[in-house]
Amino acid sequence: MSSLRIGIGPSSFAQEDRAPLDILLRAGVTVVPNPTGKRLTEAEITDFLARERLDGLLAGLEPLNRRVLESARPTLKALARVGIGITNVDVAACQELGIRFSFTPDGPTQAVAEMTLAALLHLVRDLGPMDRALHAGKWPKMVGRSLKELTVLMVGFGRIGRAVAAQLHALGCKLIIHDPFLAQGTPCPYRQVGLLEGLAEADVVSLHAAGDKPLLGSAELAAARRGLIILNSARGELVDEAALVQGLESGQVSKAWFDAFWQEPYSGPLLRFDQVLLTPHACTYTRHCRREMESEAARNLLRDLGMPS
Repeated sequence: MSSLRIGIGPSSFAQEDRAPLDILLRAGVTVVPNPTGKRLTEAEITDFLARERLDGLLAGLEPLNRRVLESARPTLKALARVGIGITNVDVAACQELGIRFSFTPDGPTQAVAEMTLAALLHLVRDLGPMDRALHAGKWPKMVGRSLKELTVLMVGFGRIGRAVAAQLHALGCKLIIHDPFLAQGTPCPYRQVGLLEGLAEADVVSLHAAGDKPLLGSAELAAARRGLIILNSARGELVDEAALVQGLESGQVSKAWFDAFWQEPYSGPLLRFDQVLLTPHACTYTRHCRREMESEAARNLLRDLGMPS
């Protein structure tokens, strides 16, 4: 039996399928679950790491900044993020402190792409308003838009951006791409544009970029084609919330979908707008995606701790 202690950050870890948990248990490590049943705050993750003297952490979206990581010294040796985003982890601090870091960039691709497509169809075919009206005893037949009518600006052309673009292209959308970080020589079958140029042309903008600074603020939304639809499965911080609210009130932004927010759980002003579809950071929540991401993260963590998986 190993003496290694592994903490679990995500409250949903192995809830739908215990295969990821079994990977850890077969390795003989001690598994310490999330003590709160929700996303851990900075104070809670700091206390968890120190109190339990964890050798490894399977991380979700809890804040793992330099203060947290330094407080976990010298016990914490490896950190494995379940998911693709790493903005909640100070990767440079991990390197400096000798904490091995890994993440699962491929696991969420299909699930996020599917949900982005579902959200777009929901919005352009007015499924929400027709559903609410029918439940209220009415029988409206709203005329929506075909995907073949739409020009979609993809902001970010990484794994998920490419998967979403492929789905939309197959259904007839016109695709344009904005990604200033796209490596030279990376195949891109669609026209690449500047952000303002793309916004002026697009009916829809779909965000698949990293970062914690707004890409869409007042100036960008003002430059967009009127009636813009925004899809955000990436980061709430990529959109200036106040500018978005102003755009929704003026009609400059006609509809939006957000699965990632500035603060979670979200209770902000977007709740006022029926034309905004809101989902609780659930893009990766398919059984297949959770099993594959969690299993890969478990194997990554064991590898980085020198354990067979």
